[in-house]
Amino acid sequence: MRYRGGMSLRAREIRAETAAVLESLRGVWDEEMVDEWDHAMQAAACAIEDGADDELVLAAALHDIGHSPLLGGPHVHDHCGLARDWITPRFGPRVGWLAGAHVSAKRHLAAVDPAYTAALSPTSVASLAAQGGAHVDPEFAEHPWCADALRLRRYDDAAKDPDAVGASADLVLDLAQKLAR
Repeated sequence: MRYRGGMSLRAREIRAETAAVLESLRGVWDEEMVDEWDHAMQAAACAIEDGADDELVLAAALHDIGHSPLLGGPHVHDHCGLARDWITPRFGPRVGWLAGAHVSAKRHLAAVDPAYTAALSPTSVASLAAQGGAHVDPEFAEHPWCADALRLRRYDDAAKDPDAVGASADLVLDLAQKLAR
């Protein structure tokens, strides 16, 4: 079904849902320096700066939506699973898997790169311990999208700067509309 301007009704609904979920992240704090809204927009900006494709940029923006009060958060045990389960039917398996794999990516990097672990914020060190600590999961490491999940993780870690400029909400929502299924 088409809507004026060529946007499908489904794409319009998904754009609105995505806007609501992202907006609900304002004032939700998982780190000390930025709320989840700023974190999402900064992660997307890091992905754009790195030349990531549209799906990876959107996954970077949405990776922590499991903290949204609209989805059961904040501070739920499996925020990655909540994010993956919300994202996949709207944007496809790659976007969902990438967002859902960001804790596995953190655990992987902590296991294989001592410099990575040393650079984690105190909050990230504590959450790493709560998430099971450093670990190489062969299924994760052999997944065809593993390299992009590791990229997303690095965007996640960089997106905690109160002075950084994030991507615009319009840009992220335009991607959501474009990638809507």
